[in-house]
Amino acid sequence: MTILGFSPGEWFLLVQHELLLFAAFFFLIGAIDELAVDFSWLWLKATGRAGAPPLDSAITQKDRLSGDAAILIPTWEEEQVIEQTVSHMLKVWPQRELRIYVGCYPNDPATMSAAMAAAAGDTRVRIVIHDKQGPTTKADCLNRLYRALCEDESRQGRSAQIVVLHDAEDLVDPAALPLLDEALHCADFVQLPVVPLPQSGSHWIAGHYCEEFAESHGKAMVVRDAVGAALPAAGVGCAIARPILRDLAKTNANAAPFDADALTEDYELGLKVAEMGGQSRFLRLRDGDGRLIATRSYFPATLDAAVRQKTRWLHGIAFQGWEHMGWGTTTGDAWMRLRDRRGPIGALLLAIAYLLLALAGLTFTLEFVGVLPAIELSGGLKLLLWINLAMLLWRAAWRFGFTRSIYGWKQGVMAVLRIPVANIIAIMAARRAITAYLRSFAGVVPTWDKTAHDRHPSSFPSALDAELRFAPLEAKR
Repeated sequence: MTILGFSPGEWFLLVQHELLLFAAFFFLIGAIDELAVDFSWLWLKATGRAGAPPLDSAITQKDRLSGDAAILIPTWEEEQVIEQTVSHMLKVWPQRELRIYVGCYPNDPATMSAAMAAAAGDTRVRIVIHDKQGPTTKADCLNRLYRALCEDESRQGRSAQIVVLHDAEDLVDPAALPLLDEALHCADFVQLPVVPLPQSGSHWIAGHYCEEFAESHGKAMVVRDAVGAALPAAGVGCAIARPILRDLAKTNANAAPFDADALTEDYELGLKVAEMGGQSRFLRLRDGDGRLIATRSYFPATLDAAVRQKTRWLHGIAFQGWEHMGWGTTTGDAWMRLRDRRGPIGALLLAIAYLLLALAGLTFTLEFVGVLPAIELSGGLKLLLWINLAMLLWRAAWRFGFTRSIYGWKQGVMAVLRIPVANIIAIMAARRAITAYLRSFAGVVPTWDKTAHDRHPSSFPSALDAELRFAPLEAKR
């Protein structure tokens, strides 16, 4: 039996060949993009602009800020961690100019109780109750906190100078607040690195965030800052000057700075600052003990939680970001936004690659038993495959290097071994993100599909000290 002149076996080989050619070609395009970032970072490193120099001790020892600093923490069902987060902030940031706004929902009394327990009479903490039942979206909760800040400023007759965003599970760095306060003297938006902490009970799922952020916040954001592209906010460890946040709110019909329908309002916030002419900076500095000044936290430790979180990121950045933010005004902006939005396409290529691996095994078996004839790949396709293999090894080497620089060589090796895990999570998240995006056309409103947190890093006093010796957290427990 033939179909259009080809036997079923010939069709099988033809489809496999075309998929292989398609995937190999577009993997090469992605590899060239990564090489451009790699060599840009190497140039910055060679010229002394890609390191993490020590922060002036005079800044870390400041007991007063240059003005009021408002910390906005949106919450929903965070009773397991919010008390420790706020308590730790109050302990390591003793400055009286600090005000912490914790956003809670009326139908989440457990979180309210935990937040109030953390305050323990400290007037620097304000519990803000949303006028809606939760959960809405994180952006909507942030807008409620922003209104509370405006009300306080009007009542007190003075404005905050900086606004800092954090999540309910963050372990903040003692030097971060004075650094952000100082940095906003010459910038409108500042982002500090994020460092996921390894978890002894989830080496593979939670662990894969370690290498992703190590490379993203050790290389990609550094290059992005250097080329003058708009910097996305990570939603934690980022600060915005109060005047530009006020101007941003004025551009929206509801007089609020965040898009309540956005799933990645933090990402859009950073880009909007640049669109308004604001100056943005990504800062990698170390304190006097050599520790990277960053926000640390536990990331999802189960497959379902990791997929749900990355679904939200892909939906918000790749799809909503395309709709809401366009492509920027400079070549650097267009390049970086294209990188931001290639996640679904990258996941499709990965899915094809794993399918081809399975088909290759089947093809070998059928050739061995004589059902299919032996095939020979063309010289051009062989060359393309060898280049892709070399690029895979190159990527693995970079991933090892950046992970080792923060977590030690054992986590560096694990970073390479976890590449298939990260790929599978990306594929699963992309499928869900595409489905969610298509559902939005039917009027399905996105809600806060947040990650549940059941423990806080401050429960383990060695969480900060471990990084000083570049050792994984679980080795110190």
